[in-house]
Amino acid sequence: MTEKSFSNSDDIFFRIRENYKRISENIDGAMDKAGRKDRVRLMAVTKTVPFENVNYAVSLGIDLLGENRVQEFLGKYEFYDSKSQIHFIGGLQSNKVKYIIDKVSMIHSVDSVKLADEINKRAALCGKITDILIEVNVGGEKSKGGVAPDQIDEFSCYCKELSNIRLRGFMAIPPIDINGSNNKYFEQMERIYNDCRSKSGKNIDTLSMGMSNDYQQALRYGSNIVRIGSALFGRRK
Repeated sequence: MTEKSFSNSDDIFFRIRENYKRISENIDGAMDKAGRKDRVRLMAVTKTVPFENVNYAVSLGIDLLGENRVQEFLGKYEFYDSKSQIHFIGGLQSNKVKYIIDKVSMIHSVDSVKLADEINKRAALCGKITDILIEVNVGGEKSKGGVAPDQIDEFSCYCKELSNIRLRGFMAIPPIDINGSNNKYFEQMERIYNDCRSKSGKNIDTLSMGMSNDYQQALRYGSNIVRIGSALFGRRK
């Protein structure tokens, strides 16, 4: 009997499928451990990932994609499976909003009045309301974007006054975790999210935090979008 040969894509797809199965089991386990019955969404982060691999992940049941880079996204957008919903999660310059505003359903990285104003302006020109998340620099790191926690109330109020954006919640990337050191940041984000929900009602429903190395940890603190790249697709080259 001749041994079956596998193409490189077969091997890649096998690994994506096995990774997805493991991640899904981990999410279910973390949700059970936290006593949560609400819904969490697994976002496939597509930075540097060929569109064929992304579409295979979509075929497995992942319906949410996260894009980091405008130019890379524009080069892959037309090839993506139409079943997928796309969020922009990377740092976004205001002069590039016009290129993505009609292609994404949510922008996670809103961290300035200038950017909020531009999104509002471009959404109005498209005749749409764009959902946004405020990015919070919860660790106070100079290398990262985001609004300082003590400025969230003021910035949230500003965003809510803009007619063509809809504030849905918050996104955060805490510092690298060392033996549970990030629990305090996740807990702080959960408080910020719940406080805003209590003040603002039904539109606030999204807390995006947790990536490949800490998504199970984030789920203990109310995250309902986890952004998974390398744990799903493998290490970036």
